[in-house]
Amino acid sequence: MDVYGKATRSAVMRAVKGKNTKPEMRIRKALHAEGFRYRLHRQDLPGKPDMVFTGRRKIIFVHGCFWHQHPGCPAADRPSANSDYWNRKLSRNAARDQENLTALATLGWETLVVWECDLRHDPSGTLKNVMAFLRRTSLEK
Repeated sequence: MDVYGKATRSAVMRAVKGKNTKPEMRIRKALHAEGFRYRLHRQDLPGKPDMVFTGRRKIIFVHGCFWHQHPGCPAADRPSANSDYWNRKLSRNAARDQENLTALATLGWETLVVWECDLRHDPSGTLKNVMAFLRRTSLEK
């Protein structure tokens, strides 16, 4: 049973941000300070990537562990209430993410997914990995 009424739950769900989240802003700020420039949320690309580095043909997604179902992460545990709804919704989110990554690879883009828990537990290591991803040429894969 939901602890909120239908109208309150609807308002809570509407308040969930899809872009410009705290983890995303943290990475953007660090990258900008290092001199990287990027485009945000390009709607002409699958998944509307969080950051697009056009000249490098690289894309970064910053994913919330719950909404994007980070494998093995405790924050990705599914609610037990209304489980049919949540199982459908979260499974579809994860499937859509994979479809978008595949489509971007087909279009010649390299992608990196940054998980919010990685940024929370090891911020400097995560940012170091992001910088390495951006600096690596396609020949160094």
